[in-house]
Amino acid sequence: MELLVRLILAGVLVAAAGAKLARPRQATAAMATHGFRTPLTRRIAFAFVVAAELALAVGVALGSDDAAYGAALLMALFALTLGGEMLRGKAGEPCGCFGGDSRVGWGAIARNVVLAAAFAAVPSLPESLSLSTDGWLALGLAVALLACAGLALAVLALAREVGMLRLRLGPEAALEIAHEGPEVGGRSALVERFSFEPRNELALAVFTSEGCHVCRALEPAVDSLRREPALAVEVFPEGTESALWEELAIPGAPYAVALDRGGTVGAKGTFNNLAQLESILATAERRGAERRRVEALGV
Repeated sequence: MELLVRLILAGVLVAAAGAKLARPRQATAAMATHGFRTPLTRRIAFAFVVAAELALAVGVALGSDDAAYGAALLMALFALTLGGEMLRGKAGEPCGCFGGDSRVGWGAIARNVVLAAAFAAVPSLPESLSLSTDGWLALGLAVALLACAGLALAVLALAREVGMLRLRLGPEAALEIAHEGPEVGGRSALVERFSFEPRNELALAVFTSEGCHVCRALEPAVDSLRREPALAVEVFPEGTESALWEELAIPGAPYAVALDRGGTVGAKGTFNNLAQLESILATAERRGAERRRVEALGV
């Protein structure tokens, strides 16, 4: 019984570390929620947490009581940290617990409290347990239900990835027309609508409309870009930003404009999927690099 519980809890630690390693950039960026302000400190925190989870997982699986108590202390520390974030009004922000998609919330706190209690109780479990036939059947049913729950989570994760993949299908480049939207290479006052963080290099303005079905379908794609450390993203709905739409000559939705921190328009265009939206950012980065190279040569 003790071995079974140890293996399950060790698997939880490995799953948490694996989720972080699967999307390291997002998980590292999530460390900013916990007060790690610079890229270096976020990388150090990310590496420490992953290493601690993997090391404790090995120790728990091998039967170390010290590792079990260490894991309990780590889970309690996570719960306290998340509680502090909730009190500071950071509910819903990325926490990095199980990768970049995990969010600060009461559910995450409860999960860590339960795990802390479970790890702390492991050393007190009996090494063996005599069960009746009905007891073994009940245990088998519990394990089967846990396996079904894990399979359901895996299917949901796969469905999400398939959905994101479908958003990437279609033409690779957005439709950029010269007389539509702000002038490429010119400075736009649109940049004043952004609140930049030190890590942000580009600003992405996304123009949407309430009656646009494509806009609603692309909301998860736009939200995924918000987690990019080098990117500041703002959405401007037509219903509440009609004056801005008219000022910038936005032709329709969905439409995007990429600017640098100085307000220079690097790229723009109508897009219908995530790949086209990313092409606007890639074009802005390429043009910005070309402009800096020309300026450096003094041409």
